[in-house]
Amino acid sequence: MFNKNIKLVIAALIIGYAVYQFIEGYIGNGIALILFSLIFIFLYFRNEMILLAFLRMRKQDMEGTQKWLDKIKDPSAALIKKQQGYYNYLHGIIYSQKNLTQAEKYFKQALKFGLTMDYDVAMTKLSLAGIAMQKRRKREATQLLQEAKKLDKNNMLTEQIKMMQQQMKKI
Repeated sequence: MFNKNIKLVIAALIIGYAVYQFIEGYIGNGIALILFSLIFIFLYFRNEMILLAFLRMRKQDMEGTQKWLDKIKDPSAALIKKQQGYYNYLHGIIYSQKNLTQAEKYFKQALKFGLTMDYDVAMTKLSLAGIAMQKRRKREATQLLQEAKKLDKNNMLTEQIKMMQQQMKKI
């Protein structure tokens, strides 16, 4: 895994060499090099370790997800801001099964850094509402549930939200 800035430098060097290939008359080589440089530009915006961690998460392999996330030694140097949000989001999901206090910290960090998809923000707020409810903070849990409901535009979380509201009535 490269530092995020090194990826941009590598892409710039490859594009520079592609321009040289164009000048020399090797148009095919230049096009191939520009396409190759797009890989590094893509990996700047979508970190490879986070992509692999999401693949493990999709298979419900929490240990594998943790293993891929642990390969990112310094998240602030290796990841852009949104990626740091997803890094913390994945950690929050992993720790929500082990340590709620740690999970709450990661989910709040994920919201602070920002998540791209509204569904992910809604899921994070729903998880934070569940943690707040378990810690007997009903007002905070109600507010987070309302925010999650507003963000869930595709109604993918309506069942979980309704179930959480039913449990809130018991508190």
